[in-house]
Amino acid sequence: MSIISAEQLGHAYNDHWLFRNLTFGILQGQRVALVGINGAGKSTLLKLLAEHFKPSEGKIVKAKDTRFGYMEQDPQFDAGNSISDFIFSLNNRQQQIIKEYEELLAQENPDIDLVNKLTEEISNLNAWEYEHNIKTILGRLGITDLKQSISTLSGGQKKRLSLAKLLIDEPDVYILDEPTNHLDIDTIEWLENFLTTGGKTVLMVTHDRYFLDNICNEIIELENGNVFSYKGKYAYYLEKKAEKEAVDNAVLAKNRNLLKKELEWMRRMPQARGTKSKARKDAFYELEEKTKGQTKKEAITLDIKIARQGNKILEIEHISKVFGDKEIIKDFSYTFKKGDKIGLTGKNGTGKSTFLNIITGELIPDKVMVIKGETKVFGYYNQSGLSFNESERVIDVVKNIAEYITLSDGSLITASQLLTLFLFPPKKQHGFVSLLSGGEKKRLHLMKVLIKNPNFLILDEPTNDLDIDTLNVLEEFLEKFSGVLILVSHDRYLVDKLTDQLFILEGEGNIKIFNGNYSSYRIEQEELRVLEKEEQKKKEKQNYTTPIIEKQNKSKLSYKEKLELENLDKEISELENKIKRIEEDLNNQTEADKINNLIKELDKNNKSLEEKSNRWLELSELS
Repeated sequence: MSIISAEQLGHAYNDHWLFRNLTFGILQGQRVALVGINGAGKSTLLKLLAEHFKPSEGKIVKAKDTRFGYMEQDPQFDAGNSISDFIFSLNNRQQQIIKEYEELLAQENPDIDLVNKLTEEISNLNAWEYEHNIKTILGRLGITDLKQSISTLSGGQKKRLSLAKLLIDEPDVYILDEPTNHLDIDTIEWLENFLTTGGKTVLMVTHDRYFLDNICNEIIELENGNVFSYKGKYAYYLEKKAEKEAVDNAVLAKNRNLLKKELEWMRRMPQARGTKSKARKDAFYELEEKTKGQTKKEAITLDIKIARQGNKILEIEHISKVFGDKEIIKDFSYTFKKGDKIGLTGKNGTGKSTFLNIITGELIPDKVMVIKGETKVFGYYNQSGLSFNESERVIDVVKNIAEYITLSDGSLITASQLLTLFLFPPKKQHGFVSLLSGGEKKRLHLMKVLIKNPNFLILDEPTNDLDIDTLNVLEEFLEKFSGVLILVSHDRYLVDKLTDQLFILEGEGNIKIFNGNYSSYRIEQEELRVLEKEEQKKKEKQNYTTPIIEKQNKSKLSYKEKLELENLDKEISELENKIKRIEEDLNNQTEADKINNLIKELDKNNKSLEEKSNRWLELSELS
């Protein structure tokens, strides 16, 4: 039985139907990706399923007592709320008691009796593991100051806060609209693991193909107002979609040939209306209507001329940048060469945008030595470029830059022709920018950058909200791009495919140059982690042989550490019982998917038990 389903669902904006008569369902434990071109109605469909508003027709059916969590593309918050107010729900006793406990421990002199009372209540509610999970989620998503007002957060911070709340609430169904936007790559990999453990039910829209492939076991495509289901991963979807398009194109060609013959018959048909003639005439109109709604799939063609590039492109020598007491860039040098394809990576807040702004001249470094070549033409695609005049027509956005655009073969095309190549049909070209979807606005912004014929292209998160078809064509263009490319993206697939060198911002001003793509870098980091773990084990072995008198000289436990030690006993006992139950379930299980989920859950709990046991040993040594 479906945990959620759509029945004859349809929705329209201003008499324009996005889709009609959609019927599909999602089973418990399924992880589904919703794909489709920008403007197809993916975000609208998610909002309908999350019951943010009612459909124009049809209905949503949900299983009884099922809890749904929804993270929208651009989350909205009540003014004046703090992060803590938003994270901890008033109607969730476990969350409220954990909130009181954390706020009490943050005080300089907490009330001991109250601490003991809250500790006992958390134990009675079996909430210690939940408290640990909340801390892990907030830490992973970079949320540290719970007293901070939400109104002071950036767009990316608000998106991460919305995601944190959803994960903490542990709904029965996770509905996610572009969950990887504004996350760094390490956090995305953690989120993949989180969503694939415990048999969660997930429905999401994402452009991140590695993320999609690692999580989802079914793909639903929204195309021309209809849904098509593919039970498999992304590679299976591509294979079956190609087969479907080949069949559709063959049927379309056959229908058009038949329509042409029937049209000739209609023109020659005598005025007399016999039964046979009427039946054939009705069949003609039916065929005409069917063929009218079908078109051969179009593709975006990026074929823009690149400005000539001289031998000297850009040199940066010993640049540094400090904001207050925080060092962002420390003594970095590099000479850019023709054909450089560089991926710029690092955790959020390490200074990627600062680095790009120095390169483009929008920000002056503290130590200035940036030498620019005379023929260099920057093309800078970033999120701030989306400040369109919403009341402007789409075609005027392009015409304000150029009436005619030069292609790579030297030919000229009009602004309207270029928009058509970018899948903006005449109706949308003469419509207002305000009517475009988020992804369509990103595509228009990309056009604005490319028609200036850059030879030094900087793309800061170009994949956010673009549909996968557009991304595939963008990749083809960038693979052939002969100028310099700097790419900032959390999309590991894109970084792997397009770059052969990384600038890794490690924090504290350090920028490491790595020759290779992201997958090569991750393999190297994993090998280093294994070596570090072996070194740590050697150190721990040495610590066990430390003289007793040395141990006695160690500092005593703080009050908070004593509480932690007491709680660890309970948590370890709970985890051991949980692992025992999972092992029993595993022995009795026969379904492959459920076995895999139980194995993942078992691995997760064993890892948690190992961490808590090590911490218990550490604190016991000090006590």
